[in-house]
Amino acid sequence: MTTSSAPSATPAAKAATLVESLPWLQRFRGATMVIKYGGNAMVNEELQRSFAQDVVYLHHVGIKPVVVHGGGPQISAELARHGIESEFAGGYRVTSAEAMKVVRMVLTGEVSQTLVSLVNEHGPHAVSLSGESAGLFQAVRRGVVVDGVEIDLGHVGDIVEVEPRAVQRLLDDGVIPVVSSVAPDRDRPGESLNVNADAAAAALAVALRAEKLVVLTDVAGLYRDWPDTDSLVSSIDVDELRTLLPGLASGMIPKMQACVDAVEGGVAKAAIVDGREPHAVLLEIFTDSGSGTEVHANTEGIA
Repeated sequence: MTTSSAPSATPAAKAATLVESLPWLQRFRGATMVIKYGGNAMVNEELQRSFAQDVVYLHHVGIKPVVVHGGGPQISAELARHGIESEFAGGYRVTSAEAMKVVRMVLTGEVSQTLVSLVNEHGPHAVSLSGESAGLFQAVRRGVVVDGVEIDLGHVGDIVEVEPRAVQRLLDDGVIPVVSSVAPDRDRPGESLNVNADAAAAALAVALRAEKLVVLTDVAGLYRDWPDTDSLVSSIDVDELRTLLPGLASGMIPKMQACVDAVEGGVAKAAIVDGREPHAVLLEIFTDSGSGTEVHANTEGIA
């Protein structure tokens, strides 16, 4: 038997944590929550396992989790193995037809199956599907303007329609859906588009009338005046957030825009949490202080 010198919580502290979670367990039981899985939590094995445990925990306490994911690091690595250079424009991955085959393979295969396997170590709870499954998403191609020049991004799109019945049926059957951010091209039947996973998670949260959207990222939350680490925002309404969006770092804009879109679409709360922290999802949902930055409607009180 191995021993550890690391301090552990006292029984009283453990009990206090459980008691603290009680009102949140009561509030969220039966609610649907959409979680965007990304950042370091996707590539660090310990964090992968802690995230899977969080999702299973939500499931067992009566919450209905839906996981939406991208897979930037894995896509870049696989493209390199195929001799395809990763190219970006305006924060988007330029995706040729050849690259799209790799993107689709990585997202619907490697990333989805890894997460499903980790969740299912705790029981047969999760299944994978993509935005192409049962017409879940429909997307149209988009370009981007960089320095006044329109750039063709190839097989990159924006979601314009969501048909959530397939996901809802899984939730009603007690299954955890794991959704990859690939969508059919509405205007070019038979072709697939790479869509932003933050936007996909927000769109699905709205369509499912989710109680909350949780977005994992690699920072502690939204900073009002980055890099001043004392400017971390714990809670903000959509009106104020919208005014801050143009000045945010490019990597944070799609995540915060997703929160705005979700709340404006009727999702009660959206949160950006630090996926580098083990069990960040549980800390956000079941503790009074939360974890990261919560976004709410401007007419709504702060929980």
